[in-house]
Amino acid sequence: MTRVLLATRNAKKLGELQRILGEQVTVLGLGDVAEFPEEPETGATFEENAVAKAVQAAAATGEISLADDSGLSVDALNGMPGVLSARWAGRHGDDPANNALLLAQLGDVPDDRRGADFVCALALAVPGAEPIVRRGDWRGRIVRESNGGNGFGYDPLFVPVESDEAGDGRTSAQLAPAEKDRLSHRGRAIVSMLPELKVALGLA
Repeated sequence: MTRVLLATRNAKKLGELQRILGEQVTVLGLGDVAEFPEEPETGATFEENAVAKAVQAAAATGEISLADDSGLSVDALNGMPGVLSARWAGRHGDDPANNALLLAQLGDVPDDRRGADFVCALALAVPGAEPIVRRGDWRGRIVRESNGGNGFGYDPLFVPVESDEAGDGRTSAQLAPAEKDRLSHRGRAIVSMLPELKVALGLA
C-alpha cells in the first residue's frame, strides 16, 4: 500500500487528509513511526514552519512526508495570532483558552470589522529532493460566541464566507466533515498539492 507521513499527532488533521486522499493511500502520523527529536516551530511564516517540519520528518524516517502549519489571521489584530495560533493563550493546543483570549481581544470590535482568514501552508518533502509548498486561504469572520462541536482550534468561532452567502451563518465547527474538507484552507492546500503528491507517490 502506498503511504505518506503527515508530520502531526492531531487525529483530526490525519482524518482530513485520509478522507481527501481516499483508500489508495495510507496516511501515517507521527505516532505510527519511530520517535525522533522534533524541532520547535520558530519560523516567521506558515511556509517556513511547514517546510522545516516536513524536511525533518522525511530525513528522520525516510518517508515521503507532508507537514502543514496553519492558523488564523484576524484583520483587527493585524494578522495575529498567525503562526502563534496554536499557543496564543500561552500553552500549545489549549483550544478553549485560545478561543477565550481571542474573543476577549475582539470584545469591542464591531461586527463589520471582524474579518479573518484561516491559512494553511502545506509542505511536501521527498528524501533527497527540494521541498514543495502550497498554500490555502479561507475567508470568513469571527463571531462573538462558540458554536458547533465539529472541527478543532478556532473552528467554533469562524463563519466562512460560504455560510454567509448561504444565509445560514454556520461556523466551521458546524459543517459536516466532507463539506469542510471541500471548503477549508487545509483542503484547498491539499488539493493544490495533489499533482505533486501523486507524482511523488507513483500514482500519476
